[in-house]
Amino acid sequence: MAKILADYGVRVQKSIFEASIDARWVMDEMRGRIEKVIKPEEDGVKYFPLCGRCAETIEIIGQGTFTDPDGEYSIY
Repeated sequence: MAKILADYGVRVQKSIFEASIDARWVMDEMRGRIEKVIKPEEDGVKYFPLCGRCAETIEIIGQGTFTDPDGEYSIY
């Protein structure tokens, strides 16, 4: 799954990726790829969509950077 997510975003922690996705079909494509490889009884994926106003309020304390939210979705 990490290889799939790396096709769409940036790994920010071991199991957390940030991605800016500006087209619904790209999000659907990514979800479809992930659904093919996960085992729902063992694995879990959470999608946290952020609007532009919400993304502007993200705070980072200490180390870390934020992927510019040009699109409508961020995957964590």
